[in-house]
Amino acid sequence: MTVAPTALQTDAVEALLDLLPTTTRLRAKVCSGAALVGRLGPAAVASFVGVTSADLAIVLADPASLDSASGPESGLVSRQDVLRPALESAAGVFGIGVLGDTRPGDATALFADDATSVFELTGDDQVTGWFAVRLRDNGGSGEAARAAQSVAGKLGRINSVQMALTVEIGHTRMSVRDVLSLEPGAVIELDRSAGTPADVMLNGRLIAHGEIVVVDQDYAVRITQILDVAESLT
Repeated sequence: MTVAPTALQTDAVEALLDLLPTTTRLRAKVCSGAALVGRLGPAAVASFVGVTSADLAIVLADPASLDSASGPESGLVSRQDVLRPALESAAGVFGIGVLGDTRPGDATALFADDATSVFELTGDDQVTGWFAVRLRDNGGSGEAARAAQSVAGKLGRINSVQMALTVEIGHTRMSVRDVLSLEPGAVIELDRSAGTPADVMLNGRLIAHGEIVVVDQDYAVRITQILDVAESLT
């Protein structure tokens, strides 16, 4: 049975293809997961828990094709590590949440589930792999409202809990090969110019912008803008 994908599932596979380490960008086509039973090799599997939860799996027709992305004869990076950025990109379309560890496993049950949308990944007129995504119901709106009230009433109990606050001054993207070739003295260029506001992240979520200052010979950040929920998600 071929399940018509939702807009979220279609967005997820497109986001996956954006970061999948292939020589050319692949194309996705909906296919039957049940028809693949018995043909699937080891999968890279991960689960996303958040506003919208999902189970993700990707199977490559030739898993050895990823070895070149890990660097020559390198045992430091697994195939799951190489696929992790692509799975994170796919999970990013589901909104706020956490993507679990990417692990090798048998995804036959996931591909065969009627609730799963399965995509065939092709490039140069050849099948390169398959991607499966299954959305999970987090409960109805009534349950969500009751849960929200319960959480609001208990927030006072966790006021003293410590949270991780991080200040980021820039990002860049590097291939695994370039990362493995880093040596002391190497310079990594970031995507921001000098003077650009830094990002203030709370548990990985952007909450404010600020400027880097020095206080008693220690680095600090002066907050220049507090972001609301809508701004932090853009």
